[in-house]
Amino acid sequence: MGDVQRERNRRPAPDDGGAIAAFVVLVMVGLLALVGLVVDGGTALTARQAAEVEAEQAARAGAGALSVDALRADVIQIDGPAAVAAAEQFMVASGHPGTAVVAGGVVTVTIRYQVPTAILGLVGIDRLTVSAEAAAVNVGGVTRGAQ
Repeated sequence: MGDVQRERNRRPAPDDGGAIAAFVVLVMVGLLALVGLVVDGGTALTARQAAEVEAEQAARAGAGALSVDALRADVIQIDGPAAVAAAEQFMVASGHPGTAVVAGGVVTVTIRYQVPTAILGLVGIDRLTVSAEAAAVNVGGVTRGAQ
């Protein structure tokens, strides 16, 4: 019986090298995806904030385009074509063209573009889409003598 026990102890253990390698690869892919979400997600959030600021500024630029004829009649009214042109010119200058519309005295600007990814490109996601929308109106200032 002692020889049988020694024989069992001499048998090689089952080979688990393949299972461990598969587990390590799976964990590494998960960690790569997590790092990609953190790095590229942060880049996308920063780009979205920048797009919001650009859209707000473009809408303000458009809202500043007032109708001269209306001003002569002491009325504040946005000149639609001039407002769209001013907003679009601002967007082009900022490097992210978009669309601008004027309806009911409100200038609405939409910016949409894509930012390249640094890490997620390794798993096939080369770009993330960023978009923002803002609206602005032009209001009259304080009149003289109002107290």
